[in-house]
Amino acid sequence: MLFAVDVGNSHTVSGIFEKGELVGSWRLQSRQDRTADELAIRYHGLFQMAGIDPRRITGFVVASVVPTMETSWLHFARSYLKKIRQPPLAVTNELKLGMRVGTENPVEVGADRIVNAVAAWDIFQEPLIVIDFGTAITFDCVNGEPAYIGGTIHPGIGISLDALAFRTAKLPRLDIDVTPEQPIGTSTVKAIHSGTLYGFGGLVDRMVEVLSKQLTPNQERAKTIATGGMASLISPYTTTIDRIDQQLTLTGLQLIYRLNCRGKNGESPKDSQK
Repeated sequence: MLFAVDVGNSHTVSGIFEKGELVGSWRLQSRQDRTADELAIRYHGLFQMAGIDPRRITGFVVASVVPTMETSWLHFARSYLKKIRQPPLAVTNELKLGMRVGTENPVEVGADRIVNAVAAWDIFQEPLIVIDFGTAITFDCVNGEPAYIGGTIHPGIGISLDALAFRTAKLPRLDIDVTPEQPIGTSTVKAIHSGTLYGFGGLVDRMVEVLSKQLTPNQERAKTIATGGMASLISPYTTTIDRIDQQLTLTGLQLIYRLNCRGKNGESPKDSQK
């Protein structure tokens, strides 16, 4: 079994793979002060409830945008996963990825963005854009080489709603859980719902349009895949999302582990570019 962990600023998504299939997954809040021992207590309970024996976990891989949490997770793996056959793996741009990281400063690229790019290339095998609706909304671009060449970063939906409520006197903080009846909102609440959903849907379509012009040889629209908690919410308000995959990052972690580690979960590393 392979234990894969994606540590984001707001949430940590983790999953167990057995013979290439995801057999359990969890989404928890990220807490930067959580220690390896606290992780062990929490995940021991989750494993028990899912009927997973941690003694069967033979591989571990983590992608983290929170450095302190990466340290805690690696300590957890070394201390509590007694059967892992390789040292616990943390994703960086220096690993075998199956693609080149062709940005100005590859070290600064978030591990989650690299992982998503690897997973999306495995699906499409052509120029593509990954749209990740997380704390921030990111657009990540892979060309036909393949090479990860960069992208764009935008304030996320939750951040935008928080700022709207905090910086205005009369606008409330809302959860976007109602489909607008029409684009023109006839109340304050309906106006915020409509502005958020149609507005971020328009953002997606416009960014896909301009990024595709640089990314694809004939400036045709690149393939797109969306992930993250808000992907399904925004998708109906766009025309350019080809596919939604909420497990994209976990899948990419499994692929990177296989490329870099020998053993039952990744039989032999494939030839790839760094």
